[in-house]
Amino acid sequence: MTLLKTSLLNGIAVLIRMLTLLGINKILAIYVGPAGYATLGQFQNAVQMTTTFASGAINTGVTKYTAEYFEDAARQQQLWRTAGSIVLAGSLLTAAVLALLHQQLAGWLLKDPRQGDVFLWFALTLPLFTLNALLLAILAGKKEVGRYVSANIAGSLFALLVTAGMTVRFGLHGALVALAIYQSITVFVTLLLCRNADWFRLDYLFGSIDRQVALNLGKFTAMALTSAACVPLSHMLVRNHLGAELGWAAAGYWEAMWRLSGTYLMLVTTTLGVYYLPRLSELTDPAALRQEIRQGYRFILPLAAASSLAIFLLRDPIIGLLFTGDFSPMRELFAWQMLGDTLKIGSWILAFLMLSKAMYRLFMILELTFSASFVLLTWLFTEQLGLQGVAIAHAVNYAAYWVVVAVLVGRSLYPRPQEH
Repeated sequence: MTLLKTSLLNGIAVLIRMLTLLGINKILAIYVGPAGYATLGQFQNAVQMTTTFASGAINTGVTKYTAEYFEDAARQQQLWRTAGSIVLAGSLLTAAVLALLHQQLAGWLLKDPRQGDVFLWFALTLPLFTLNALLLAILAGKKEVGRYVSANIAGSLFALLVTAGMTVRFGLHGALVALAIYQSITVFVTLLLCRNADWFRLDYLFGSIDRQVALNLGKFTAMALTSAACVPLSHMLVRNHLGAELGWAAAGYWEAMWRLSGTYLMLVTTTLGVYYLPRLSELTDPAALRQEIRQGYRFILPLAAASSLAIFLLRDPIIGLLFTGDFSPMRELFAWQMLGDTLKIGSWILAFLMLSKAMYRLFMILELTFSASFVLLTWLFTEQLGLQGVAIAHAVNYAAYWVVVAVLVGRSLYPRPQEH
């Protein structure tokens, strides 16, 4: 499967997901407003962290090694049994903790202990959530793009139906419950899509844990847990800072801007996960790796830049169409946010080499450093420039990240010749 073919097939799922997310954004803008957006952002970050911890943070490793063992069915099954057992144990343990501390978590994260049942719903469906993520990781590693695309389309449609129904009926509380459960429902569709595949059997997903496989996956656990802790936590700190200094409506404007960025860049970021990670995992020759990276810069980066420019030029109709007039102050974020998004994709094309080659120490150091720098830059720039400072911090942070990744990861692309 080539980069172009993968992008085109994946583009179908991404287009549907973008349309559903845009619909969800409009519904949320009408029924929960800017302050409600900030609350949803806090809970979404909590969901991201929790699901990563619950799954043992191994899904990236599952994709990598499934692709790497493409011709060895026995090693793939050994990998999946180990991964599935880790995911099941982790999700059940995490669900128990969520259920036990549901009111405290609601008070801390949502500033309202009465929303505690949201975490109970999340705990109840968490094992299904993590199983679906594991199956999607396997499909990506198997290069089963058709099934992968179909599963993601189903997930997008469930997201729209559940979120729209719950938000219209129950407001912010309904939106929070929908965010907690909709991705879990999708697992039943994913299982149906996989059941006729010649490589799939349910008993391949659970069984004894192989020590060496677990150690290999542990590198990806370390990387993913670092991201799961650093990225959402940095966003929570930024959101709390904006809320405290500029008001929770301002935090909601930034959350709306961030959601818009995630939506329009989805084609690029999912292509990196579906095509790039398995492809780079397969390659060992530095010349072939350089060729694949160059292809990414010829195709993916211009696409991201063109999308960013289009979003910037259409910012006024976008705010009116996707949000409401209450969100008009977010207009001042677009220029710097779009620049930062382009720099982000430019850096990620190289950064995926760290994931594919399990450069876990370097990856973890960079995640910690640049998550912290984003928070610090936000504090610095918003003090001087107000709300626009958070978007400037985003752009400056990714410009620096790209430079550092290019210097450090570039060594793998241009290794020194061995001395004889």
